[in-house]
Amino acid sequence: MSMPIRQSLRIARYLAVQKIRRRDKFPLLVELEPLFACNLACAGCGKIQQPADELRRRMPVEQAVAAIEECGAPMVSIAGGEPLMHPQIDKMVNELVARKKYVFLCTNALLLRQRWDRFDFRPSHYFGFTIHLDGMRERHDASVRKEGVFDEAVEAIRWLKDKGFRVTTNTTVFNTDSPQSVIDVLNYLNDELQVDQMMVSPAYAYEKAPDQEHFLGVSETRELFHKAFADGNRKRWRLNHSEVFLDFLEGKRDLACTPWGIPSYSLLGWQRPCYLLADGYAKTYQELLDTTDWDSFGRGKDPRCANCMAHCGYEPTAVLATTSSLRESLRAFTS
Repeated sequence: MSMPIRQSLRIARYLAVQKIRRRDKFPLLVELEPLFACNLACAGCGKIQQPADELRRRMPVEQAVAAIEECGAPMVSIAGGEPLMHPQIDKMVNELVARKKYVFLCTNALLLRQRWDRFDFRPSHYFGFTIHLDGMRERHDASVRKEGVFDEAVEAIRWLKDKGFRVTTNTTVFNTDSPQSVIDVLNYLNDELQVDQMMVSPAYAYEKAPDQEHFLGVSETRELFHKAFADGNRKRWRLNHSEVFLDFLEGKRDLACTPWGIPSYSLLGWQRPCYLLADGYAKTYQELLDTTDWDSFGRGKDPRCANCMAHCGYEPTAVLATTSSLRESLRAFTS
């Protein structure tokens, strides 16, 4: 299963407009980082390795909304850092939802119930929470380097579901994972917690991540997902990915990177070329498009991309491949 029908139709219309206007580069989703600060220091993340003055900054709501309106993307993933540390994160979400943007608030969930009364979040088919869960209890707590995080995230998921919110999860996979560990957490999320949808992604080797030993290579990623997706699991789980992208993870097909499809906007500006690499920043989205050598990135082009199979580069390629093929479009709607 990929995205909900209403959202799929919205994206299809958006893509049709880009084609009519003959635009060859456009954003499908923006990775919005309104802060870098976080209440965790996860082993595979380098985002908090910013100078102290940057960690204290918070993006004004008006700036965030203006950036999304400038580029015109229909979907926004708000990350960080930990977004719930931003005192106006609810206003930011509500302003984007009012503009009919699909908004996904990514959080480790530790502050969710604790600070709930400070915020004004409202259920909407345009809005949902994305909870970070890298595995079952022992595995997840080791990944985030703090005990008790898994249990709080699970309680937060149940709590949000009871309040009528859409809840998805994001699971990052490392070379310490096995096909069975992936199966176990996805079975739990799918059957026990009954989250609306799940995302999975091989970890990208952040240069400043504390743990540099456990990132997956391409062949390891393909073998892991091929085994995890066997026995009909892939069809049974409510995965929020296109069939083409899942084929890519399994090694059934290869894809080129489309870094402009999911651009990143943070306190430093539009990040060049993607959420995972930082080769400078542009002040405007148009500047990002015009001044980035997009053909220089991707596996086989830039050595830093050699083991990358992350969704921010390859899911846009998969979406475009799906919408340009009648066979893949039918497959997407019947999966």
